[in-house]
Amino acid sequence: MQLSSLKSSKPMLPKTAATQKLLAFASLALLVIIFSLSSSNFLQFTNIVGILLSTAVIGVLALGSTFVIIAGGIDLSVGTVMTFSAVMTGVFITNWHLPIPIGILAGILTGVLCGLFSGFAVAKMNIPPFIATLAVMMMTKGLSLVISHAKPIYFNETPAFREIVMGTALEKVIPGFAVPNAILIFFGLAIVSSLVLTKTVIGRYNFALGSNEEATRLSGVNIRFWKIAIYVLTGLFSGIAGVMIASRLDSAQPALGMGYELEAIAAVVIGGTSLSGGQGSILGTVIGALIMSVMTNGLRILSVPQEWQTVIVGIVVLLAVYADILRRRKAR
Repeated sequence: MQLSSLKSSKPMLPKTAATQKLLAFASLALLVIIFSLSSSNFLQFTNIVGILLSTAVIGVLALGSTFVIIAGGIDLSVGTVMTFSAVMTGVFITNWHLPIPIGILAGILTGVLCGLFSGFAVAKMNIPPFIATLAVMMMTKGLSLVISHAKPIYFNETPAFREIVMGTALEKVIPGFAVPNAILIFFGLAIVSSLVLTKTVIGRYNFALGSNEEATRLSGVNIRFWKIAIYVLTGLFSGIAGVMIASRLDSAQPALGMGYELEAIAAVVIGGTSLSGGQGSILGTVIGALIMSVMTNGLRILSVPQEWQTVIVGIVVLLAVYADILRRRKAR
């Protein structure tokens, strides 16, 4: 398939895509207004920074999930791969006393290798994505516990590692503007992801696979190769998230990770990406991740019990999926 012919693979017309993003942004703005009126503490600078910081790790996982969901797949292993990457980072830096850059690279490459394994299982072995990534989720969860001996790995001897995410490089440029590096990393990755999705070959094939995989195959595209590449890309983001959460917690927690994949997928769906594949955007995912963080933070400030917070988030995800069904039905 010629690259130019794939430009038409994006399933949404610009007007529809713009409307979808506008609705997501309007929902985010409405939540901010409601919680601001409900509590004077909501719009305080420290609380806003806290919201953005809580968005960073889940947001990075959601960026990776966006690619695989647009391609018509799913990856249930992003949370445990993140944990496995954090554990491997701890092994290299703390247990083996290797330089921090090598430990970071090892953590990221761990995510990449897990993505490669998932992609191979899906593309070469023809295992359904749900089953393949569920298996990887279980394997990486077990490996994290085995390698760490079911104990946290702390970075007490390398205080510089925590500064990677929790440091405030921006404050050196703008005094008093203490924004953790994690927030800058998240938005930087979002910009790069958007460019990859909209301006590169893998981005166009991503939409093509999700829109009509069989037509893409008949056009001469090596769909197995590109499926693997997309899962590798998702694994890359999981590896980065693993390094980030290890730096933020100043430790690698081997029992952490379960449930993160659901939050990441929820952020993607709330942002307008279709679980059926073929449509979505990075901007929508960023907005979706912010909606979840704002909603959780606002409900916590209003003293809503944790269990009811989970119920409300579930309802929002259900409505987001139903809205996608209605959009597709109307399009047909």
